[in-house]
This record gives sequence, structure tokens and C-alpha cells, in this order.
Amino acid sequence: MNIDKRYKRFTLISFFAALAATLTLAVPAVYSQSSTIKIDGSSTVFPLTEAAAEGFQKATGGKTRVTVGVSGTGGGFKKFCRGETDISNASRPILQKEIDACKAAGIKYIELPIAYDGITLVINKQNTWAKNLTVAELKKMWEPEAQGKITNWNQIRAGFPNAPLRLFGAGTNSGTFDYFTEAIVGKAKSSRGDYTATEDDNVTVNGVIRDKNAIGYFGYAYYEENKNKLQPVAVNGVLPSESTIRSGKYSPLSRPIFIYVNAKSADNPAVKQFVDYYLKNVTAINKKVKYVSLPSNAYAAIQNRFNQKRTGSVFGGKEKIGVTINELLATTKD
Repeated sequence: MNIDKRYKRFTLISFFAALAATLTLAVPAVYSQSSTIKIDGSSTVFPLTEAAAEGFQKATGGKTRVTVGVSGTGGGFKKFCRGETDISNASRPILQKEIDACKAAGIKYIELPIAYDGITLVINKQNTWAKNLTVAELKKMWEPEAQGKITNWNQIRAGFPNAPLRLFGAGTNSGTFDYFTEAIVGKAKSSRGDYTATEDDNVTVNGVIRDKNAIGYFGYAYYEENKNKLQPVAVNGVLPSESTIRSGKYSPLSRPIFIYVNAKSADNPAVKQFVDYYLKNVTAINKKVKYVSLPSNAYAAIQNRFNQKRTGSVFGGKEKIGVTINELLATTKD
């Protein structure tokens, strides 16, 4: 591992350790032996869940180990529906094919919204022309028909420079990819393939930093973490911010993000305590890692959903753009 990578890992660990110290630590130890909680899925949700894991492990005195992987939302659900994980991080709702896979394996799940996010388009600090793009222009840039054909900025809008268009974005296993393509192109997973696709958002960050002609997208928290190095793109004249994401004004790229808990795992006292800790501290975690919290009364309803082990999804296996808080809190359906 080179020095730069060691430094990044050190600073990330230091951040989560500092965050853990600010969270609620009163977690009673109701189980006596060591245990492991396995979590995987979305890179967007990763900072939230990793912060919760760090705080919880400290609160329980190391009696519980929490592992958090990053396979993307789709990759995470594959593991979850095979029974390999207790919790799945997701930046979109569970889809019908995943519901079917879980059902075939006898796995029931509890759907818990934890925050709002706004998929944020970012450009190089030296880019002076693409600070505001329309949905139609983004579609022209990202739709499958653009592959090998739309390769220059001057093809996006008259007056843009004669410069190569270099694209960075989420990998195809990512819920961010699914939501972005649904919102911008009109169909989930419908995208040109000739772009730098990655499950590691830092690849996009570094790619855009290094190239004046690059544009990429990822969750709002990753922009906030790197806003001194990047600039955001307004969509239809609206920049992403806590207020525009919470209100839905940053449309169509505002979205809820989730954790899914295996209902059988929820019977494990360690898993139950971890989820209780997560929901109790989620507002503080959101604030630290720059995601947008749901209304406080919403978390009470979500905690109640978990306490009652109400399984299923409110979305019926379909992606939905522009979800309201009332829709998020509706009765789930198996």
C-alpha cells in the first residue's frame, strides 16, 4: 500500500473514531459472547453505516464486530438474498427480481429508509461552461444512443467548447446507476457503456479533479467531502443542497436511501441492538457525513416498523422517482 493510500485510510478511520465519540453510547450488553454483523451493498450508504458500525462497536466494548462491504446496491442484494449478510445498504428500493430471489431463499426483510440523498453531477474547477445543464442535455450525454457518437462538449450545446467529453459514473451494480438512468434517461440501466464505470466513488473524484473536460456523478456526501476540489452542476437551474434535496426541488435526482434488515437476523440481539443504535443516532450521523435527514417524526415511524418486524417493501419491486415522505412511511407489502 503506498503512502497516499495509507494516509487516506488513516484519515477515514480517524474520522469515524471521532464521530463515534459524539454519538449515543448507552447500549446495554444483553448478550455475552462475541458476534459478527455482516453488511454489504451501496457505496452511497457506506459512510452512514460505517459510522454507525464504528460507534456501535465502541459502545458495546468490542463484543460485536460489524463488517461493512461495498459491492454496490445490486451486488449487496445478491449476497443478502443468498443469506450471506444480515443487512443490505441500498441507494434504491429492492427490485422485483431481488424480491423473487429473496422469496425463493425464504428470506424476509424489513425496509428502513434512513436519509435523503441527491445524486450530484460534478465538474472540474476549471470548467466554466457546464455549471448548469438541463435534463435533456444530460440525457443526450448519457443515453445508449450517445455511445461512440456524442464525444465532444460542443455536441451537447451550441457554444460549448470543442473539447473531448470524458464521463465518469457509477458501476452497473450500483443503485446510483439504476436511479440516475431511470431519472435522466427514462429507463433504469439504460446507459451508454463507453464511460469510466466504478463502484468506488473516489475513482470519479480523482478522474474529474485531473481532467478539465470530465464530468461525473455520485451521492451528495461525496461532493460535500470534496467540494474544495470539485464544483457541482445545477440541474435545470437548481443546485443540490440540504434544502433543495429535502424539499424535492432538486429534481429529478433527489432520492431516499435505505438499509434492509434480514427479518431472521433481527431476532439476533446483537443485530437488533445495532439497528436500534443506528436509528437512534442516524440524525447525528447524517449531519456529520452530510446526508439529509428525514423529518424527526419519520424516524419514530421507521423505528416502529422495525420493532414490529413489518416485512416487505412499499415500492412493489419498482424504482420510483420523486418519492414523498408519506410514500416512504406507507404500509409495507410482502
